[in-house]
Amino acid sequence: MYSISKIQRCHRYSVYFAPRGSRRIYDLGIQIAQLYLSPSDRLIGFIGEAGSGKSMLVKGMFPGLELTNDDEGVNVRPLPILSVGEQEGFYSPHTYHLDIRFEAGFTQMHVLADAINEALTRGKRVIVEHFDLIYPFLKRNAHLLIGVGQEIIVTRPTLFGPAPSDIYDIVSRSLRIRQMAHTAEDLCERYLPHWELGRFQHDDVNNGFVLTFQDEAPDLDFDDIEQKVRRDIELDLPVSYVDENHVRIGDVLHPCTGPRTHVPSTGMVKNFRLVHKLFFDQETNRYLLVGLVGDEAEPEEDLNRIKMF
Repeated sequence: MYSISKIQRCHRYSVYFAPRGSRRIYDLGIQIAQLYLSPSDRLIGFIGEAGSGKSMLVKGMFPGLELTNDDEGVNVRPLPILSVGEQEGFYSPHTYHLDIRFEAGFTQMHVLADAINEALTRGKRVIVEHFDLIYPFLKRNAHLLIGVGQEIIVTRPTLFGPAPSDIYDIVSRSLRIRQMAHTAEDLCERYLPHWELGRFQHDDVNNGFVLTFQDEAPDLDFDDIEQKVRRDIELDLPVSYVDENHVRIGDVLHPCTGPRTHVPSTGMVKNFRLVHKLFFDQETNRYLLVGLVGDEAEPEEDLNRIKMF
């Protein structure tokens, strides 16, 4: 019998910043699992474009789960869930994972939907990436639905929604802002004074990025950094993934904790600007450098403004 707690039953949705870097996304995945995942949740849907960090979030929420779209697991054929009816006994899998966009290249949608329903009937848990693509064939919503764009949206659908397409519309639009911000952030890092390199950390702000400096204010020339970043944007330099710790911007190799979350070229970063002052967080004794992208402009004292309507 499906059962959730009273507080989960009253939960409509929660929103988190989609953090930069695999370690921070893993940590957030752990927290989301602890706060929102019920033992009765059998069908968990993830929604978001490629490179948004869905798989890293899955790894954080379900440690040890074998992802069938991993580079190491991509050749595991046939897809394990397709033979769920043949897997019996104590050692049969309890949790299955599948990436619908990837699997659609091998298997018809109605076959995938039937396999998911069969697994659920047998009491298995199924983790589905690109859940919005299978939803019309599945004819049932997820117990827990998670969208990944500029923010991470966690919701528990009821008979009255939200529909997976609603989540997709939000995260697909906002992901490009996150990608622009991430690329602009790496461009800014290139022009920090060399004595400031290695001591900054990353933080989050709506439609932008934050570089934090502990205890001591950095010595920065805001105009110089901003002009150099805008010059690189005008040059429309290619941005390409190298490995899990680096990207290449033009001909320059740059260390990066989130190398898959970038726009393809610097020219796609729109309306970049630095806030020409440092914010001081007295609670953590940090100095914050803020950069913004996109067309939306909020007052500096309310950059994380919540818009409900």
